[in-house]
Amino acid sequence: MTADPTAFGPETGLRDAVGGTTAAAMKKAFGYEHCGAMVRHFPRRYLEVGELTRISTLPVGEDVTIVAEVESVAQRRMQTRKGVLVEVVVRDALGPEQSLLRMTFFNGYQALKELKPDTVAMFSGRVGVYRNHLELTHPDYSLLEDAQDAEPRPIPVYPTSGKLANPKIRKTIETVLAGVTEGSFPDPVPPALLRRRRLPGLVAALESIHRPHEVPEAMRARHRFRYDEALLLQLALAERRVHRRGLEAVSRPGAADGLLARFDAGLPFELTEGQLGTGREIAADLAGSSPMNRLLQGEVGSGKTLVALRAMLQVIDSGGQAALLAPTEVLAQQHYHSIRRALGPLAEAGLLGGAEDGTRVDLLTGSMPTSARKAVLLRMASGEAGIVVGTHALLSDHVVFAELGLVVVDEQHRFGVEQRDTLRAKAGSMPHMLVMTATPIPRTVAMTVFGDLETSVLRGLPAGRAPISTHVVPLGEERFRSRMFSLMREEVDRGHQVYVVCPRITETQPEDDDAASAGADGHPDADRTPDGTPDGAPGGSGGPAPSGPPRPAKMTVEKMVALLASLPELRGVSVGMLHGRMATEDKARSMSDFEAGRTGILVSTTVIEVGVDVPNATLMAIVDADSFGISQLHQLRGRVGRGGLPGTCLLATWLPPDHPSRQRLAAVAATTDGFALAEEDLKERREGDILGASQSGRRSTLKLLRVIQDAELIARAREDAEEIVDGPGGLAAHPALQRAVGDWLDEDMQAFLERG
Repeated sequence: MTADPTAFGPETGLRDAVGGTTAAAMKKAFGYEHCGAMVRHFPRRYLEVGELTRISTLPVGEDVTIVAEVESVAQRRMQTRKGVLVEVVVRDALGPEQSLLRMTFFNGYQALKELKPDTVAMFSGRVGVYRNHLELTHPDYSLLEDAQDAEPRPIPVYPTSGKLANPKIRKTIETVLAGVTEGSFPDPVPPALLRRRRLPGLVAALESIHRPHEVPEAMRARHRFRYDEALLLQLALAERRVHRRGLEAVSRPGAADGLLARFDAGLPFELTEGQLGTGREIAADLAGSSPMNRLLQGEVGSGKTLVALRAMLQVIDSGGQAALLAPTEVLAQQHYHSIRRALGPLAEAGLLGGAEDGTRVDLLTGSMPTSARKAVLLRMASGEAGIVVGTHALLSDHVVFAELGLVVVDEQHRFGVEQRDTLRAKAGSMPHMLVMTATPIPRTVAMTVFGDLETSVLRGLPAGRAPISTHVVPLGEERFRSRMFSLMREEVDRGHQVYVVCPRITETQPEDDDAASAGADGHPDADRTPDGTPDGAPGGSGGPAPSGPPRPAKMTVEKMVALLASLPELRGVSVGMLHGRMATEDKARSMSDFEAGRTGILVSTTVIEVGVDVPNATLMAIVDADSFGISQLHQLRGRVGRGGLPGTCLLATWLPPDHPSRQRLAAVAATTDGFALAEEDLKERREGDILGASQSGRRSTLKLLRVIQDAELIARAREDAEEIVDGPGGLAAHPALQRAVGDWLDEDMQAFLERG
């Protein structure tokens, strides 16, 4: 160990500070090798010692914190499910009365190892009653050296891993903190910024977050470190914006009498103010000499594809080509056909009846026959194809463009940054890029995740879009189930069509092949048993299970098709099927039959979530709607009400009314405001992965920052970052801060910023 405790700087090895054994344990558990990383292992919560409750006075149904000694430990196998039940009996460690209390841990293997007889710990949980005895079910706990350790400061509770208990983590951090001084840990944030934002210095904040005298002191320190994260991120994004402004791209100003002018003149409707406004922003970017990097977001059905098509035509008028990258073949085909329909003869240059001075629109997918694929590749390489719509096939090494001027990416969140970068690299010079998303993104999220993209928000719906009414259908009640199926019949008899969406294709398939539903969408049911409780715990965390019978297994496409065919009220109605496992020609045929009205009801997975446009579809029933997240439900219901006819969306669920996941369905039913739902969705998901796993598949970079709760903080950090980057000398004039940005951003994060 180093003799001088003040020598512990951020780059001091943990081995030098705490010894080889402890350093090895921290590296194995968390990957930490230096003191700087160790002291930024922040507590997730605090046990407030001042509110300790004696066992003899525990109030039923309330959250309490007690200090107790372990009297006995036992385990037994659970009867109704796999796993073990660990029962710990404790005695009051603070008072003379020595009252006893039982605690229950489901699959509590860690508790079994740590809570040995005579061990002293602080326990925190909700008081319940089981067989006329008070108990705490799966409480949080923190091991103590003895009962007097509980005085007088709040006790930090740290995230743990493997066999590492909180006392070991606390002791390690305290050892490192003893060697932290303002001289050894310089503060990268300029003093003027700290004064302006009324933030504590780095060393003071570290002391307060790990060893606070009271919890509000720790919260002030957490605020400082949230600001640090926001500032470092916004500095990195601001640097990217400066970098992009320095790049060169071919200017694509269009032509006064070109394809775009003729297309606009032939439109049978007026463009909305939103379409005109976002179109002007994009046109100005395309005419510039720096590459456009713009995010186009808007409500479901607001006309984003039309805005993108007009941008493509402007590029073609300037001698370039445009590529539209779609996430699925179904969506790519939909875009291809809708663009060709919109352009008419203008999309058929060189074909009989086509406009001589028009362009060519081609489709490239992985399932195309070899001969057709080669023909498309030749037209792309020669420049004959002005617009190419495709899936991942566009990323193939064999794909070559004559002069790629614009890349349009639909549904940005489905493509990794590497894939977008691959397509962009196929251009001789840096192409312009337009990212479209039908999932509205709250301003602070866009500011954080897409901070180096300019953002265009398309508001309002085109003429002819009818309102959509949404209702929650309790499948546990027979009268509502019956009404749902009779409503399908009524819509078909009116000459309309119906979507029925299921979360799975078959019984054996764990998830939908077409999109990540359920757990991947981040909703609370991701790890729940069929009765809605967390796996391995009775009735959720600390309470009884919601009332109502266990729901059946999730409905599959195959079962739903068979069920609809067996119902007397739907006799004679043609039922189709669409999902990601079908052969390409079968998917195309199924979609074509539905578009042409030959199929009355289409049973589908979420493959129809985006882009599918059948104006005659007026009703959608989403079965087991609780399997989907808020944004996905909003996306799905946007497939109805597209032809001037009112749309109806039924969110069908077996969950009882008091189940917490019903709140998500109620939120979707209550509003069609996509931006309000996006905020609700983000609150539910949490956004710790917003820059990590969601983009690069790696661990999140954000530790404390929450982009909804910290909206004002992010906005202030953005102001500060722009002032620094645009000031004299830029970020380089603040070398400590520049190093902090570099240290904070790992290689994955750098790649995300450079390619995103």
